[in-house]
Amino acid sequence: MSNLYFIALVYESVILSITFVFIVQVLKICIKQKNRLNILLLLLISNYFIAIFFSWLSKFQIIYSNIDYLYDESVSDPLTPLSWILLRISDFRISFLFITIATYTSYIFKEKIFGKEFKKSQNYIVIISGILVGFYTLVIYQKGNLILDVLAFFLVFLLMGSVYISFMKNSIRSYKNSTIPTYRNAFLSLAIMSLSFALILFCFLIDRIYIFLGDYGFTFFYYLGWIFAIIGVTGAYFGYLKLKEKEN
Repeated sequence: MSNLYFIALVYESVILSITFVFIVQVLKICIKQKNRLNILLLLLISNYFIAIFFSWLSKFQIIYSNIDYLYDESVSDPLTPLSWILLRISDFRISFLFITIATYTSYIFKEKIFGKEFKKSQNYIVIISGILVGFYTLVIYQKGNLILDVLAFFLVFLLMGSVYISFMKNSIRSYKNSTIPTYRNAFLSLAIMSLSFALILFCFLIDRIYIFLGDYGFTFFYYLGWIFAIIGVTGAYFGYLKLKEKEN
């Protein structure tokens, strides 16, 4: 079992390194030209980076901390402030918080990219949904309760799907309506980004269902989920840069 965590730790180290490269590149863009879209792109990628970092940290603490309640399901939660945060790190809940923030950032990014005015009602729905999902992932938790875990994965997946499917539809529509190759490539990249981000939690949800059914986890779908994260970050970066390139 520890070998599975170590392999995942090494794998996520690679994913973190690749994501960090994109953060540095976007940060350089922000230093040269400060505008809201640049900052939103930086926040979007940074929140995914932090989510991946806490996922990485969960493996690190299980392998190296020697804290029994983190790796032994038979040891009960001591219900201390430290166990509160460590267990939520190990069970992906802190990562969910930053994925939720990244999803809302993507929603704002979409509205700005496509030049749309915020619909107050829609904006409130996304905000309230994000708050409810964040509340559930952090508060509604019990060590070893796989039903609550699967539901947490499902709720985050629904939130991401509602935002990114809309983003993908707008990107595909703009791709079809544009005759300029640079714009078409940009909108295609953003469509790929949207689909990839939506598939992250879909893959993790399938992996969690395998665990619920008695598997150890770390299935093919777990690793595929982080690959979609890299594809999504790449699509966001190059899709936005192509749009800026054409504007300049």
